[in-house]
Amino acid sequence: MKWINHQIVTGVAVYAVTDNPLFTVFSMAGALIPDKLEGNPRNASDYWQWRSSHRGWSHWPAVYLAVIAAIIIIHHNELTSLEVWDLSNILLYMMIGALLHIAEDAVCGKVPLIGFFHPVGIKLFSVGSFTEYLFSMACVLMIYIFKMGG
Repeated sequence: MKWINHQIVTGVAVYAVTDNPLFTVFSMAGALIPDKLEGNPRNASDYWQWRSSHRGWSHWPAVYLAVIAAIIIIHHNELTSLEVWDLSNILLYMMIGALLHIAEDAVCGKVPLIGFFHPVGIKLFSVGSFTEYLFSMACVLMIYIFKMGG
């Protein structure tokens, strides 16, 4: 998916669940992490190198789930002060945004899921196509209907 669609779908989903604009912003920023970790596809000298590794280790959910688990363990044991937990919330919602990015990419191609070398996914549409934007609008509409209770 295009970055704008990752941000919109992720932001709407997180806001619908949390009603928290800051968590929404953090998750929208996190929705760019998997692609940003791979480098800049717009840099012509790096494009084919970027393309060959796209949706690799940076799209493996285990990386982000490990960070979330560490945050939850630290918070659960109350080993941190309130200020550190506030910073942990930023990181937590950024990781949630990254996980939503991976789930969103799984509907337009394959991403590593349980086994790093065994990507899974379906291709409902091509990245940048009109269908991608319709899919994103449909997601937003479904989330809105869910949020409104029916």
